Amino acid sequence: MQGARRNFTAYPPHSSSLFSTLAGGTAGSSPLSAGPSTPACTNRSKVLSFLFVTICYTAYLYSRGGAGSYLDSDVSQANAAAKGNKASAAQGTANTVTSTARTLSIATWNIAAINNNPFEYWLTVHDNPEYEELMNNVEKFIEYPGNNDIAVDQVFTEEMFNKLDAQLTKVGWESVQSYWNDDFKKRKIVSEFLKDPLLGSKRLASMPDRVTNTINVAGSNIPVCRPTVINMYEGDLGTMDKWYTAWESFMFVNKLSITQTDGSNKEQIPYEMLQPIKKAKYPDITEKEEKASLPLQTLCGAIFDGILVHMMNTVSKPDVWQPLKKRIVESLNKQKVPKTLEILEKEYAQADIVNLQEVSTALINLAKASGLGKRYHIIAPADADATRDQNSIIMLKKDTFPNGASYTEITSDVVSNFPEGVKVPVANGDILAITTEDKDQIGYVLASFHGDTNGLATIPVLDAIKKTMRSTKGLGEKKLIFGLDANTYEKGSAKKQDVTQFGEAYRQYHLTSAWGDIPNPSNYTTYNARTYLQPQLNKACKSSEKRACGDVNPKDFILFSKDDFTVLSTVKDNTGKMKYIEDMAFPTLDFPSDHGILSTTIRYNK
Repeated sequence: MQGARRNFTAYPPHSSSLFSTLAGGTAGSSPLSAGPSTPACTNRSKVLSFLFVTICYTAYLYSRGGAGSYLDSDVSQANAAAKGNKASAAQGTANTVTSTARTLSIATWNIAAINNNPFEYWLTVHDNPEYEELMNNVEKFIEYPGNNDIAVDQVFTEEMFNKLDAQLTKVGWESVQSYWNDDFKKRKIVSEFLKDPLLGSKRLASMPDRVTNTINVAGSNIPVCRPTVINMYEGDLGTMDKWYTAWESFMFVNKLSITQTDGSNKEQIPYEMLQPIKKAKYPDITEKEEKASLPLQTLCGAIFDGILVHMMNTVSKPDVWQPLKKRIVESLNKQKVPKTLEILEKEYAQADIVNLQEVSTALINLAKASGLGKRYHIIAPADADATRDQNSIIMLKKDTFPNGASYTEITSDVVSNFPEGVKVPVANGDILAITTEDKDQIGYVLASFHGDTNGLATIPVLDAIKKTMRSTKGLGEKKLIFGLDANTYEKGSAKKQDVTQFGEAYRQYHLTSAWGDIPNPSNYTTYNARTYLQPQLNKACKSSEKRACGDVNPKDFILFSKDDFTVLSTVKDNTGKMKYIEDMAFPTLDFPSDHGILSTTIRYNK
């Protein structure tokens, strides 16, 4: 990515004399009239040779990156980076020409919220065959359990159940002895428990996991994790006894200081945080189960966690999978924010505008305190949600937008222009829309947006932005630049936003994108797939089907008016090195998001 202004070295003024000479020059002195053996003929041959070489070299450059590569050394570097190459420094200085056209560089990136489960998605872990072997063995254990499909009470033992049931009655809940004896203890751990669709639709295992998996506590940046495989828990899960002892203490003994919605802190034990499962919301649960849903979900959660620990210690060794988990947690969870900031500082710190989505408050604060804070005005929405903590922000380069801190936020105006009577699936912090001016007093409407999972809010948000610009005095003539995770799909449906339809939507406003007028449905910016180590097995993808059943889609866009700008170059990146590797699942241990970075250089048309 390059800055907004570039200095071009002009060819010498007398270079036009080449054309004058070839045309014949002045009467009586034309080199074309000289004989073949004269010096003039020799000069003519040199000139023709020079032009021939120049034309061939120009054609070569066009084939490597188009006119943009030839006319703009910075664009040449961007195109080369997109192909995994480094632009030649010599080419960058030799092939500059006179130009007064101003350019603008923009990046957009959904950095993705921190995932508390290090095993949830298939990762690309370079130089570590143990990861692939582990995940393949887990898949085989669940898909083809064979003799491993033993009874629940051989994993979650009678002794463990008796201890748990005593805790349930001690806190005032009813005993679940009948559920245990008549049902759960006899079930097979894979075919009749993990893969039971009714257990999933009743939320008896996933609900307690959602509430207690990872708990943020007051006064600490380090969350408290339930002893399980599928979070950042750091304790030893090498034996079932070690696991259950830690699990029982977590659920029923340890008091945690939890910040409440009103800002106060309250001491709670994790079992007190569980919520009843209502039949009105989850109709598959019976009325009897609804009444006992608190102790029943606690039992099912314990069995679920116990099966996962047993499975991991069966398909691998504790001294293999636990250090591997620790490495993944360190890279993707604990180091996610530092890695994200490092990529932005190393590769994108020259961008004029950076749009980010799903940004935590912690990252915003660290960015402001880092080198990025010295280069950029870092702007968050007024309705940023510190609890959900997935906010869209805009970073404005101070050199390009010296008065960027004096922006005007128009997010609330955009929201007020949603269609009447239509519920647009947008949460606080998902949209940031502002107006500002650059150093040349050019006015802009800038927006950053994170679409809902199915992309159904994307077109309504675009419509609302354009309606706001039309209906608000002074906004209509400003230049729109909109960086977003549109959450569009290669193949849409009534429930998922089709990327081609999204293209039709923005073209009706005479907008284009970094990808051009018509988006290519197979130009992907995501490639992720769920593993078998997460509560929703119906969403798990086999290792051989990551591409087919994963989220591999064209989701990320930068939009602007065709009247205002022309695209010079566009680069996507899933390595953090201005390079995109197709058919590679990500995140990786080096690239901490499940969305690629999209960057573009555009030229002002007027």
